[in-house]
Amino acid sequence: MDNTFSSCKIDDRSLIAFIKREIHNLALQIGFTPHRAAETDIIVAELTSNLIKFPGRGELLYRSHQTDGKNEIEIYCLDNGAGIDNVFKIMSDGYSTSNTLGQGLGAIKRLSNDFQIYSMKGWGTVQYVKIRDHADYQIPPPGPGLNFSALSVNYPGERVCGDGYFIKHSPKGFQILVGDGLGHGSNANEAVQLAIKAFQQSKATEITVILRGIHEAVKKSRGLVATIAAVDYTTETWNICGIGNINTRIYNGLDNKTYTPYNGILGHNIPRTLNSTTVPYQKHQIIIMHSDGLRTRWNLNDLVSIIKQKPSLIASSLLKDNIRGTDDATVLVGKIN
Repeated sequence: MDNTFSSCKIDDRSLIAFIKREIHNLALQIGFTPHRAAETDIIVAELTSNLIKFPGRGELLYRSHQTDGKNEIEIYCLDNGAGIDNVFKIMSDGYSTSNTLGQGLGAIKRLSNDFQIYSMKGWGTVQYVKIRDHADYQIPPPGPGLNFSALSVNYPGERVCGDGYFIKHSPKGFQILVGDGLGHGSNANEAVQLAIKAFQQSKATEITVILRGIHEAVKKSRGLVATIAAVDYTTETWNICGIGNINTRIYNGLDNKTYTPYNGILGHNIPRTLNSTTVPYQKHQIIIMHSDGLRTRWNLNDLVSIIKQKPSLIASSLLKDNIRGTDDATVLVGKIN
């Protein structure tokens, strides 16, 4: 298991059986019972058949993962179709727009442990599904502090991702690292994994010191760009510092600001002087960090009520609209509760 999502473009009905088999086998590998794997099949079949039936094409992102010692499968379903007028209405079992039984989204919600959907007319739809090994497990509501979701996808054709992220928590706060190894493939992956290891092992609290430690740790690798955003609960501040082109933006309601990193490459050349930017830490903020696998000219205010949605829907909406397809891509979205 890792943080990377596999991707499958669904543009033909023949692919439905293939992706069902892939995710079914994945479910069995991580310990799902045959019955729970069969319920997962139903979810995947509904998601993919709806892609063919309505927009005609779309994309499924999926991975196995472990949270709090529980095995789970996460699935994102993205499309650029006509969108849905009334999401609440079509969530009801028995509602149909195509003379079928009308059990699609209702079945997905009933069989999954978490189901979220966001749609806008003329824009398309994003859906998020979390399937635990026990159907009756209740996902607890997010507690105070950081509630986040992240999506990492490989450059097309690569088996590993050159992007990565890690979050460290302590009683005094938390630190977020997002990194992007130069290029893509195994060498980029090696660089970002070395950076994550150095980040995990660092005892420093000053993020500029941590970045210098990462710089030393990755000198024998291809190198990477990275940003650290850290929160101190005592001072109620963010401290943000980055080297290279990781995009970092914080929303306070409809207002937002982008924090510019230093020029350079960790492992090769970094500025002699590094200073972090201090920002007030407040409830209801949204922090977004992403690699250059996504375009930077986006604005959440263009998507109706998206800031009210959970991080998973914000992250997948940004990925859907802005992925370049020419590199690995990572987007991390955190909301402060």
